[in-house]
Amino acid sequence: MDVLRTPDERFADLPGFPYAPTYVETSDGLRVAVVDEGPRDGQVVLLLHGEPTWSYLYRKMVPGLVDAGFRVVAPDLVGFGRSDKPADDADYTYARHVEWMRSALFDALDLQDVVLFCQDWGGLIGLRLVAEHPDRFRAVCASNTGLPDGSVRLGESWQQFRAFVDATPDLPIGFLVTSGCLHGLPDDVAAAYDAPFPDASYKGGARTFPGLIPQTEDDPATPDQRRAWEVLERFDKPFLCAFADQDPITGGGDRPLLARIPGTKGQPHTTIGPASHFVQEDAGEQLVEVLVPWVRGLG
Repeated sequence: MDVLRTPDERFADLPGFPYAPTYVETSDGLRVAVVDEGPRDGQVVLLLHGEPTWSYLYRKMVPGLVDAGFRVVAPDLVGFGRSDKPADDADYTYARHVEWMRSALFDALDLQDVVLFCQDWGGLIGLRLVAEHPDRFRAVCASNTGLPDGSVRLGESWQQFRAFVDATPDLPIGFLVTSGCLHGLPDDVAAAYDAPFPDASYKGGARTFPGLIPQTEDDPATPDQRRAWEVLERFDKPFLCAFADQDPITGGGDRPLLARIPGTKGQPHTTIGPASHFVQEDAGEQLVEVLVPWVRGLG
């Protein structure tokens, strides 16, 4: 597998992001960058990002979670951030994304008793990890995400996004993130989302993610998704939904989670707002205010 690695200088002096990465390897030798802050013996809070962001998305949440005494772990998915980026778009598959995170988080870091916060593809990957390794997790908070199983075609807003990605090999990453925030982003913050991608050759992860979401019965990921749902439909550990109030992509996506996952019963589900798809940008501090007492109350 040919792999690209973004030069370190691209990540110098990014606004609001002083964190040095820890690097671990996946089962097939790819390097994964991880923000790992807070006490080693603190409650692990795992923050999984989606497309086309990276751990920079969590810069408004990390300080408050660390101040609460938690160990905060925020990896960059393969193809994003400071992690390695396979050069061939065909190297990216849903199953590989799950395996890359499994091996980085469990084999390399040996995370246990994890509280997961997941958004966008962070949920598509994270909920698979929960289903395949439920013993590793203590609780889950899902925001603006889901676990499509091939039975439903996604909505028109998402279809328009996919069409744009398919027609734009050199994706404007900062523009896409800015467009997914309620009031846009400052130029220097948008530039920080562009930083991992010196040119179009580095953007295979972002280009391929939309096409990996199963929307048909014969999608290669559909059987794995349905097996995951069989486990999630028995998952009775605490499961909190904290979806944004103005996300055109995942609005209503909490309903199947609430209906099908036993662990959602009795939890203090909340709506975060005003916020759009990248809720961590629009309302990161509000998410911390929700998460800290909830995690402390897990017992």
